[in-house]
Amino acid sequence: MSRQKKIWVLLAIVMVVFFSAYGWHRYLGQKYSISGRLQNKEADEISGITASTINKDVYYAHNDSGDTSRIFAITTEGKILSTIYYNWQHTTQPGGHDCEDISTGPGPIKGADYIYIADIGDNFSARPFVTIYRLRDRPSFIIQKETHTKAVAINLIYPDGAKDAEAMMIDPVDELMYIVTKRYDSVSVYTAPLKYKPNDTLKLTKRCKLFFAGLKPLKWITAADISKDGKQVLVKNYQKVFYWKRQPGEAIWQTLQRKPLELPYQQEKLGEAIAFTPGGSGYFTTSEGAYAPIYYYKTPGFF
Repeated sequence: MSRQKKIWVLLAIVMVVFFSAYGWHRYLGQKYSISGRLQNKEADEISGITASTINKDVYYAHNDSGDTSRIFAITTEGKILSTIYYNWQHTTQPGGHDCEDISTGPGPIKGADYIYIADIGDNFSARPFVTIYRLRDRPSFIIQKETHTKAVAINLIYPDGAKDAEAMMIDPVDELMYIVTKRYDSVSVYTAPLKYKPNDTLKLTKRCKLFFAGLKPLKWITAADISKDGKQVLVKNYQKVFYWKRQPGEAIWQTLQRKPLELPYQQEKLGEAIAFTPGGSGYFTTSEGAYAPIYYYKTPGFF
């Protein structure tokens, strides 16, 4: 090939790459928007977010390990409406507390809504049990700047040894809590019933294993959510967001074994939080870092 032809081929390749990147950027730009930024430095290590069912346009979020027992009630613009403090078990177990995800769903009182906070982080896979804290969601949570409330704890033991996890979600249909582990080439999915005695200890049920392609640690699972009607599922890692539509009569762990749809996602610094909107028409993501942006995306069927 002559030198001139090589130059023309090189220019053609450059133009293709340029327009492909431009097209992808425009595609993503149409699929997401920044609804706001977290407006308080205290919310600088957000690891979980979930929509309130009873407080309109309110989401609950919490920091990663090292914080005290609290969650923030925020708007989608990032304004902190209030801080809700709850009691937790003070133990000397290895790893201490590491709250990694949060979700809302049904609970012991019919018609009431509850917040579930997942203390499931275990970087060294050394904890003898992990803990879920349940609070009843109330309108009063957004009236005062600071609220103190009581949490009901449930301790969970993995049937096959301690695991590190950052993803927890609540299935309102089968009334199960789901934990998806974080590390290793394949991750595992576990469930436990939402009906339990306070401070009880239960053994999780292992349901299946999932494989997500990619490089470690970018492929590690960091968050998950189920829509309020139980019909849609989101699971994310540091790089991608995966989506499933539940079929009638199907358990969520069966849904997860089908091939997912990969949704638009603007990669974040340390993206560890995802939540459906109450109606399931969209989802929000945010990450660790002071004044982190809050991204909004539309779900399939609402594009």
